[in-house]
Amino acid sequence: MIKCIVVDDEPFAQKGLKEYIEEVDFLELIGVCDNAMQAYPFINKGEADLILLDIEMPGLSGIDFLKSLHYMPAVIFTTAYPQYALQGYDLDVIDYLVKPISFQRFLKAVTKAKHFLADKMKDASQTAGENDYFFLKVNQQVERIFYKEVLFVEAMQNYVAVHLNNKKLISYITISNMEKRLPANLFMRIHKSYIAALHKIDSISGNKIMIHTRTLPLSRNTKEKLMQAVDGKLVKR
Repeated sequence: MIKCIVVDDEPFAQKGLKEYIEEVDFLELIGVCDNAMQAYPFINKGEADLILLDIEMPGLSGIDFLKSLHYMPAVIFTTAYPQYALQGYDLDVIDYLVKPISFQRFLKAVTKAKHFLADKMKDASQTAGENDYFFLKVNQQVERIFYKEVLFVEAMQNYVAVHLNNKKLISYITISNMEKRLPANLFMRIHKSYIAALHKIDSISGNKIMIHTRTLPLSRNTKEKLMQAVDGKLVKR
């Protein structure tokens, strides 16, 4: 499911987009915002995969909003003003829809977003296979971190603590955004506050896992997925 938010100051436009979203089985609406400022919490927490974004709104425009983001989800502009199309594509938006928007045109745009997000995940996995490290901003410098050294990642409000074999690094990034940066074949979100390195798990018991000397909580919803991930590594009798 692609989690999306609608950012538009027009109630009629909000209503139309909500109805369209309900008709598409791979979309999940998680929020409707009357202005760009209301959208920041969804972005900062890494909750939105796709933004359906108006351009001309009171206060901060959609274009200025995008320019302010450090991490940008997939974006589809939904606007009554075609003259901003060039600026939109300069910002690497997925599509540019001019109101009134037909369902067929909407479906084409969100399908394009679906393929884009799938390719993005695939590229991340391939990159993880080609490189054995990633970069993360820590304090005033960028650190190179090897995947094999990561034990787990711990949420600390808008920060995360990356626990390594011999040290802990603190970075200003939400755990949801961190999850999107880590390859899914090596790491798994086991709890709202923890991402575990699959190759570092020593044991799984009940609703807890052990990584070295640390006991981490395992959410009920994630346990089945984790067991499926490790099943192929179990020795069959």
